[in-house]
Amino acid sequence: MPTIAPTCLARLAFGLALCSQAGSASAQSKPSAANTITVQVNKPGAPIAKTMYGLFFEDINFAADGGLYPELVKNKSFETDDRLLGWKAIRGAAALAVYNVISQQPISATNRNFLRLTAATASPDAGLINEGFRGMGVKQGAEYTFSVYLRRGPGSVSGLNVTLEEPGRAGGPGPETPLSGAVLAQTRIEGLTGEWKKYSVVLKPTATAAKARLKLTLEGAGTLDLDVVSLFPKDTWKNRENGMRPDLVQLLKDMQPGFLRFPGGCIVEGRTLAERYQWKETIGELASRQPLINRWNTEFVHKFTPDYYQSFGLGFYEYFQLSEDIGAEPVPILNVGMACQFNSAELAPVSATRGPSAAEAHSHADDPSLDVFIQDALDLIEFANGPATSPWGAKRVAMGHPAPFNLKYIGIGNEQWGPQYLERYEPFAKAVKARYPAMNIVSSAGPAPDGELFEKASQRLRELKAEVIDEHYYAKPEWFRQNAGRYDNYPTTGSKIFAGEYAAQSVAIGSPDNKNSWDCAISEAAFMTGLERNADKVIMASYAPLFAHVDAWQWTPDMIWFDNLKAYGTPNYYVQKLYGVNRGTTMLPVQRGNNAKNGDDNLFSSAVADDATGEIVVKLVNYSAEARPVTISLAGVKKLGKTGKATVLASPDLNAENSLKEPQKVAPKDETFKVSSSNVAYTLAPHSFTVLRIPGKR
Repeated sequence: MPTIAPTCLARLAFGLALCSQAGSASAQSKPSAANTITVQVNKPGAPIAKTMYGLFFEDINFAADGGLYPELVKNKSFETDDRLLGWKAIRGAAALAVYNVISQQPISATNRNFLRLTAATASPDAGLINEGFRGMGVKQGAEYTFSVYLRRGPGSVSGLNVTLEEPGRAGGPGPETPLSGAVLAQTRIEGLTGEWKKYSVVLKPTATAAKARLKLTLEGAGTLDLDVVSLFPKDTWKNRENGMRPDLVQLLKDMQPGFLRFPGGCIVEGRTLAERYQWKETIGELASRQPLINRWNTEFVHKFTPDYYQSFGLGFYEYFQLSEDIGAEPVPILNVGMACQFNSAELAPVSATRGPSAAEAHSHADDPSLDVFIQDALDLIEFANGPATSPWGAKRVAMGHPAPFNLKYIGIGNEQWGPQYLERYEPFAKAVKARYPAMNIVSSAGPAPDGELFEKASQRLRELKAEVIDEHYYAKPEWFRQNAGRYDNYPTTGSKIFAGEYAAQSVAIGSPDNKNSWDCAISEAAFMTGLERNADKVIMASYAPLFAHVDAWQWTPDMIWFDNLKAYGTPNYYVQKLYGVNRGTTMLPVQRGNNAKNGDDNLFSSAVADDATGEIVVKLVNYSAEARPVTISLAGVKKLGKTGKATVLASPDLNAENSLKEPQKVAPKDETFKVSSSNVAYTLAPHSFTVLRIPGKR
């Protein structure tokens, strides 16, 4: 998503006048020609791409660490710039003579730092506490694997006490002391040696806590070295050892997404090229993955989050695996040799040559040329699709996935703009197509949906025969209703459109006061009828951002909110889900009576045929405070069933929101209706998004 900049705001705010609610209550109280919607069942249009509705994941709002990736220990390997980030000594470390991070004889060359604790005398206070990600969410009776690498030094340390506790207060009013708290689970690790050794135990909490913490204390006096401290739930998606948080994955799978775009977003770019996302650093052994500062950590004054890092426990292998798990096409986005243009705008030099020797001549650390970025893309495709006999395919196989991931799409750049992007895109795309001619390349039209830079980029990318052009728009709800016809006049041939990031902003772009209101969601539903009507031009679309932690967000609005234990879908989530599960297979032309356009009188519609189920699926948005009777005329339908199914998402309150306390305040409800002829009568609820599934063959 774009960082806030005045020029971007000006472009995104183009044409945001309020839509008037034409028509009176009396005019809407009975069917009229304008309320007759003709679906051309006998004149099917373009096929609906399997990728039509999907997901965009970016590590913002603690979406990965502290969210989808359920490791409970923050900074488990002491490799962040702030070596003791997330760790605090008990009572000011009065019992510890030494506690610091050093790098003498580490466990490996790729995991250079470890924590050394030295207690002058034996004490129950000789240790540290890890705070987790805004606490640690643990459930009563569930199992959590604690693991750590330990090495005993001088002295008589005989063990490590491991305690999972719920914070409490001691001594009445005053600040919380780290030592106090109810014990949830406790164990002791023994058998220490003078060499690095991994130890694992299982903790089972006796109570549920949303903000627990981990306490580690020495048994006896002396020195003990610690590294790769982990507390990981056994309850993960598919019970994988390094699996994802199951409730969050289930919410994604339930949407039946066609694709998963990852890892961002501005995360791809970094504030500088040195801070860019480098996929090769996110695969292989977990202990060897080097953490990186998260570019959203201090971006917003309203949510200053200096402790926000990426551990890369959720790396590119896990992204591909997740895509496979939820039935989505993986769509990785790679850096095009440009840091975020809203930050440093640093550029990698464009080399005149191309080849392995050129790439090897420029290291990642020493002012990398564009050749390095291009080689990363070629290597990624090999990692995803290559055989076990290829260098990068062998790395995928070694990680546990012998079969290729069957990667079909790759993105070149996130939302860059201007001539700097185009001059890097061209050699990048040329190199990818030369090696992998069948690969579909996703290109960028920039962060704004209009303006000179947008127009020039779109024109040039079409000239270059880009397969997919990624357009982004964050705007007020009314912009989405007014732009339901945005793609009506786009070319039907050549480059296709990916609506890669969009979300209605209830207050202003990037405002901390934005809400996931029903007004925003229903406006997005109205806009999406236009995407569906233009399935011959639009083949991918995704809301953004995807996830947000209620205690650690930077950007609003977001599709799915969660705390350390629970999660809920917003009204926007349910809009996206209803489109995803009702995607259909073929677009059907839709016409309004009296030559009304889509959106006139605040009535929006689209239709598809679902050949897999033998149904006609009609999507209807009534952005009106009054109920609206409509007639669905199924032109050319050959055979009809007697009963249809309606799924209705509605609220009389446009400001309504879901929450952890009321997760279903705005949620779909199913009902049936009779089908007696090819003219199907149905009354739309006020302020509603309705999906009608009508059994009928074409």
